[in-house]
Amino acid sequence: MASSFDWGMVLDIGVGVGVLLVGIGVLLGMLALAKTLQRVNVTLDEVDRQLVALGKPVTATLEHLDGIVETTDRTLTSLGGAVGALERAAGSLSKTADLAKGALAPAIVNVGATLGGITAGLRRLIAGKSSDDPS
Repeated sequence: MASSFDWGMVLDIGVGVGVLLVGIGVLLGMLALAKTLQRVNVTLDEVDRQLVALGKPVTATLEHLDGIVETTDRTLTSLGGAVGALERAAGSLSKTADLAKGALAPAIVNVGATLGGITAGLRRLIAGKSSDDPS
């Protein structure tokens, strides 16, 4: 009897060992990934603790700033009212000045004409000229 060697069995065993090695490699890779993710988880927990500790002072500061902003807003509103009142007063003063100018301008012109007439009369009186004398 001739002994025949079965190469199919060697192929099957080789494929099985190869798949086993790939599985062991994937297992080792996943273990390394698990360790890395565990370290990332610890780091993220520390970041969370620091954010919680930082959150209280930041919240207090923002509340303080909110109070300052509200006070500033009320002050600006009050100043806006004061500015409006000053603008109305300035407008009234301007109208009063215009009315005074309108009232005084004709009177000043009349005073000027009166003074002109008086000086002309005094010249005639001093010079001794009559109003009929053309020179």
